[in-house]
Amino acid sequence: MFSRFTTIINSLKNLGKSYSNQELVRKILRCLPKIWTPKVMAIEEAKDLSTLPLEQLLGSLMTHETTMKNHENVEVKKKKAIAFKASREDSESDEDRDVALITSQFKRFLKNQK
Repeated sequence: MFSRFTTIINSLKNLGKSYSNQELVRKILRCLPKIWTPKVMAIEEAKDLSTLPLEQLLGSLMTHETTMKNHENVEVKKKKAIAFKASREDSESDEDRDVALITSQFKRFLKNQK
């Protein structure tokens, strides 16, 4: 996003339109998605936007993005940690049911053959 923004700003400078650093910082903060609203508010309240360098803003946003991705990865790993415990009793009872089913079907077959 920052490289596209820089390209647009440089193109505008070539056309004769320039923006102050404060305007550039505000434009970046304004274009961020709604999920970034808490971070935008924190930056606006904690830092003076008139003196905040564009590079420092970029570093702060990249750090926040990395932190958000790490939290998502942790949540995904937690979801994958589900395990099931198998017991022999259940499998043996399933086998007993299968044998009983086959036996009853075989008895019906013999009865129909007579």
